[in-house]
Amino acid sequence: MFVMETERLNLRWVEVRDAEFILKLLNEPSWINYIGDKGIHSLDDAVAYIESGPRAMYKQEGFGLFLTELKDNHIPIGLCGLINRDGLEDVDIGFAFLADYQSKGYAFEAARQTVAFAKEIGLQRIVAITTKDNHSSSRLLEKLGMEFDGYKTLPNDTEELKQYKLEL
Repeated sequence: MFVMETERLNLRWVEVRDAEFILKLLNEPSWINYIGDKGIHSLDDAVAYIESGPRAMYKQEGFGLFLTELKDNHIPIGLCGLINRDGLEDVDIGFAFLADYQSKGYAFEAARQTVAFAKEIGLQRIVAITTKDNHSSSRLLEKLGMEFDGYKTLPNDTEELKQYKLEL
């Protein structure tokens, strides 16, 4: 299902047919380094991730991580969206893009539109978390107008993460 668009991108619900892309994205070195190994090593694993992750959140919340694709040729390049994550008081904005599409403004473009979507659905505040060494994500969050809000450790984890906030 189509959710929103920008000048260069479409953001839509992740579908089971996107399993091959999800398998590739979740095994990118940057995903594993900054987000973590989700154990997605086959198409069946990717389908299970889609069903239990993004699609389950769409049903529960009406939002989630959206597949981000190039508007002109519908090539999927990343994920960007909103997550109601355990351990955070507010909805979290998250994003990840294939290495070939990083540093081209796509993540900022998708995230900026996602912030607008968050306002449209009535959220008053959003947060974001990132590892301490993920400087490019920190810069993007600051470019969105988010402010550093301290450190946070999520349940069942030991890593202290940087948290950002944005009043909408």
